[in-house]
Amino acid sequence: MQSVSLKLFIEFNNVESRHTTPARACFGAGNAPVRLSYGDRNRRNCGIIARASERDAGAGAGAEAGGAESQSQQNSSSQFARNQTYALLKQQMELAAKSEDYEEAARLRDSLKSFEKEEPVLRLRGLMREAIANEKFEDAARYRDEIKEIAPHYLLKCSSDATTLGIRVQVRSVYIEGRSQPLRDQYFFAYRIRITNNSNRPVQLLKRHWIITNANEKSEDVWGIGVIGEQPVILPNNSFEYSSACPLTTPTGRMEGDFEMKHIDKVGSKTFNVSVAPFALSTLGDATDNI
Repeated sequence: MQSVSLKLFIEFNNVESRHTTPARACFGAGNAPVRLSYGDRNRRNCGIIARASERDAGAGAGAEAGGAESQSQQNSSSQFARNQTYALLKQQMELAAKSEDYEEAARLRDSLKSFEKEEPVLRLRGLMREAIANEKFEDAARYRDEIKEIAPHYLLKCSSDATTLGIRVQVRSVYIEGRSQPLRDQYFFAYRIRITNNSNRPVQLLKRHWIITNANEKSEDVWGIGVIGEQPVILPNNSFEYSSACPLTTPTGRMEGDFEMKHIDKVGSKTFNVSVAPFALSTLGDATDNI
């Protein structure tokens, strides 16, 4: 893996992109990127400005607030360690299966099942799925609230869908185990984006802006020209799709941002921003998968 830090977020210039019409487009988990080619360092097109989350640590903070903050940090650290263990077990099972060491793969599979029963978030997720399947929605709501309390961002989906001025942006992310090394705090996520022009005017995508936040709530802004080396023109009732990737140093995180666009049917048209709704980067996948 070439990049191990959040500060080296990359928009790959060699990733496949295409224009489609909505009737032909197919968007979902099956369209997650499966082919990512790496350009050399001089071809990477990215702009990075670190934006560390700041906390107000004023002298007037009381002991009670300090204790609450300390407990929150401990919970966050514990959740991080559990996610790291889960990702490592999954990767080791995949490697054992690929090397045809099926006894080891079976042992790791059983370890994963035990881990899922004991790990609080995974256990609550299983209970929530079961409650929904049995139409016990009050119980499902209670499990959901418990998950929110111990892992506030866990219920954020690995996909998002937002429309701004007739421009629809759909995103889905996926964890790439083969490119990740949990023991080194290296987690690799790919995502696919489809931009559909549902307005009656042609638009051009000029710039991108991402806000990437890891599990430690450290956020960074990334700006760049176009996407994957292009500034695509999207005609009415047409779509543009592309794939890219993001490395993190934590097992979970999230992304959101916007695309700067302009209408190109009139000279002097002002630019406008199209929102990309928040979506999760998670080794665990969606909390509601298979419900």
